[in-house]
Amino acid sequence: MSTAAHTPGDYSVSDPERALKYAIQHVAGDRAEIIEGVITPLSPSWAHENAADMVRRQLSPRLNDLDLVAGSGNLDLPGSENWFIPDLAIVPRELAAKTEGALVPDQTLLVVEVTSPSNGETDRTVKRRRYGQYGAPLYLLVDRQQRECTLFSSPGRLGYATTDGPHPFGTPLRLPAPFDLTLDTSDF
Repeated sequence: MSTAAHTPGDYSVSDPERALKYAIQHVAGDRAEIIEGVITPLSPSWAHENAADMVRRQLSPRLNDLDLVAGSGNLDLPGSENWFIPDLAIVPRELAAKTEGALVPDQTLLVVEVTSPSNGETDRTVKRRRYGQYGAPLYLLVDRQQRECTLFSSPGRLGYATTDGPHPFGTPLRLPAPFDLTLDTSDF
């Protein structure tokens, strides 16, 4: 039996990042993210899911050719209090097949986020900066509220150095290598 005094409300942990990420994986459920230290449940609408699926369908032929997988698996941002579940991430099939836990953004080839009224600003600012800082080569923002798409590339310490857009929905958007295809954005 411990004789050490316990102060009510004293629940300090030695590694808050680890504690948060444990909670998100084991307590909060399958559809929750950590955004700048705040656990955020996800519940996308069907219109939101439709926009993500439209990107996935257009990429599918290239994914098969390049042996890539499209999914919405966990992305860890080590050293930060962030744990993201992108609407769509494209990763090498071999890597996806052997990874039970989370990947990190620099293991992706493309990350896609579709905005909703509840998360639009997070996708436009926090996720754009963090995906760039953590090396995701391409970040496609499908902004349903602004009705535009933007492709970010050239990741670096401060985020992305190159921006293609914003382009109004209906404007074809070229995805560079390895995809080398043009997305039809008219029905997002």
